Parts: sequence; C-alpha cells; structure tokens
Amino acid sequence: MKVAIMQPYFFPYIGYFQLINSVDNFVIYDNIEFTKKGWINRNRILVNGTDKFISLPIKKDSDYLHVKDRKLSSIWEFERKKMLNRIFESYKKAPCFEDIYEMIKSCIMYEDTNLFNFILHSLKTVLNYLNIKNNIIVSSTLPVDHGLKNEQKVITLCKHLHADIYINPIGGIDLYSKEKFQLNNLELQFQKSSSISYAQFGNTFIPGLSIIDVMMFNKKEDINIHLNSYSLF
Repeated sequence: MKVAIMQPYFFPYIGYFQLINSVDNFVIYDNIEFTKKGWINRNRILVNGTDKFISLPIKKDSDYLHVKDRKLSSIWEFERKKMLNRIFESYKKAPCFEDIYEMIKSCIMYEDTNLFNFILHSLKTVLNYLNIKNNIIVSSTLPVDHGLKNEQKVITLCKHLHADIYINPIGGIDLYSKEKFQLNNLELQFQKSSSISYAQFGNTFIPGLSIIDVMMFNKKEDINIHLNSYSLF
C-alpha cells in the first residue's frame, strides 16, 4: 500500500498529479493552517509569454484557522469573472482550449465558498478528466491524533492506512528520515519529476505552471505520459 500526503493546492502543477497517480491513497490536509503566499490559493499561468499569478481572494479572518474553516472573500463573485477572462484571453488559441476551458470554467464558477471544498472540487474535476482513480482521503476524517506534528503525524497517518510505502516530493528530502520510517515498518521514497517540456505558442518554455497550462497544450494521452515521467529513490 502506497500513501502520499499533501496540502490542498489551487490547480497545482503536474508534479502534484504525478504524486497522486503514484500511490493507492492520497491524503489531503484540510486541518492545517492556511499559509499566505503559498500555493493553497494561487498558481501561475502563461500570459503573453510570461508567468502570471491567478489567486483566490480569501476572506479576512484569524491566521490560526484551518484551511477547512477559511472562506473565499465576497469579492470572489466579481473576481472569478476576471480570472476566467484572463484564462480565456491567454489560452483561446491553445490547441486543447475547447476541451479544457469549459471544465476550468465549471471549477471557477463552483458555488461553494468554503476554501477547502472549492479546491477539492477542482482537484477532483481534473483527476476525473485525467482518469486518475486513486483514493482521495480528507485528513480530518481519519481517527488519529491530529495534534501531532510533521514527521510523526505523517507516520501515524500512514500506519492507520496500513501503508508499506510513503512517497514524498523531492522538496521534502530534508524533512524526513528514512531510518525513522524504517523503525515504523515504513519505506520512505522521494519522487523527483523528470524534465517536462512542450510547446507554449512557440515561446521559451516556462516550467512548473498550473495544470491548466499543461492541459491547454497537451492531449490527454500526452499528459498521461508526463504523469509517469518521474523517478523514485
């Protein structure tokens, strides 16, 4: 049994989907504090040959609230139309625009203003399009001690799910100890994405953009190849 655990991200980059695709159970944290200037409520798309942010406006509230308790701002009713227009203008000449735009629109026009629910809906919509059927588990639904932190919490969640292998993105290589996982009968693996590139209107390729960019320029069968372009160690 392979498990991965991540924060919720707004239309994340393809590495996020590679991780989901590589495991049996993917746990998504809803009971963590919202972090500003991270990837929970924003990502980057291609605009006139450069990368630009698209962001979900968050209602002002306590910085200590969990993501599942945060709300989209009242201005989202107007801002989402601006976001859709930016995506439309940026990608209307992309090869897969007709197939992808309506799907993205359905995500952005989703009426639930709870931040976590909104992000989870868009994530599941993209997973369905990509035919990724792996199990998505919301962390707060698991009966474990959610007061635990960092490595110990990950190990506890893995043990509850009867995992044999825990897979983490390469960016967390300094956060976890393979030896400590071994002491808990778990194998820790790190996932490193291979170099992925594709045509972006003939411009210099900008890597690491939102999955929106990947889907706009790549047919589903090509994305499936990219989903398996990584190494584990």
